[in-house]
This record gives sequence, C-alpha cells and structure tokens, in this order.
Amino acid sequence: MGQLNNKKTLKEIRRTLRNSPTPAESDLWQQQKGRKLKGKKFRRQHSFGDFILDFYCPEARPTIELDGAPHYTEEGLLADRERDAILESYGIKVLRFSNSKLKEDPSKILKVIETFLEK
Repeated sequence: MGQLNNKKTLKEIRRTLRNSPTPAESDLWQQQKGRKLKGKKFRRQHSFGDFILDFYCPEARPTIELDGAPHYTEEGLLADRERDAILESYGIKVLRFSNSKLKEDPSKILKVIETFLEK
C-alpha cells in the first residue's frame, strides 16, 4: 500500500471534505474536538491507504464512520464490508453509525465511542 497515513495525493479531497462536512459530521465533530471524548485526539477526514476516514483517533485506533443512504444499498454494504476488513487487518476498529441514528440519539452514539475508548 505504500504510504498509509495522509497520502499527498488525497490532500485536496481531505481538505474539501473537512470544509464541507455533512450536518451529522459537524454535530459529531463538536462532541469530539478538543479531546472532549476521554481525552483522546480525533482527526477529521484522515486518510489511511486509499480510504478517507470520517474521524480517526491514532492513539486508540478507531475510525468513526457516519453513513448516509448510499451506504445502505447492496453495493454500499458490500464496499463497506470490504473496506472495514482491510482497515481491521491494520488494527483499525471501524465504528459505523447511520446519520439518522446520530440525529435520533447522539448520547447513545457517544456512549458507544466512549466505551470503546475506555478499553
């Protein structure tokens, strides 16, 4: 895979994604930035290999992925399973949540993330 973290070829895409987050990404970022979750530093739109991770904590090694409707098609689910398997083979745990679940019950999502970070 060559360079794994923050490939230069993905820099502009990462910047664009950081500057135009989805409403769910903005909401979750407000809860994570500044080491608000268990004192852990998260990065937004961090790339690993050819993947761009919504949120990544290098210290604890989870990626938090917020998914909209395209992820719940047959193609999207298959692509996510393949992507997750690759990331997990590098020791990155994928915590995947739907945008709608975050909107419905943000405290539940935050509790799942905090529980992972406590391990």
